[in-house]
Amino acid sequence: MARILVILSLFALAACETVEGAGRDIQSAGEAIEKEAEEAS
Repeated sequence: MARILVILSLFALAACETVEGAGRDIQSAGEAIEKEAEEAS
């Protein structure tokens, strides 16, 4: 039982890390698009 809880906790932590990383990537892309739009206008 304890092993199952540890494994599930690791999967949950990995999922959080993945979502956080994706959020940072999306934010960086948005900032790049915003910068290009400002330079174009």
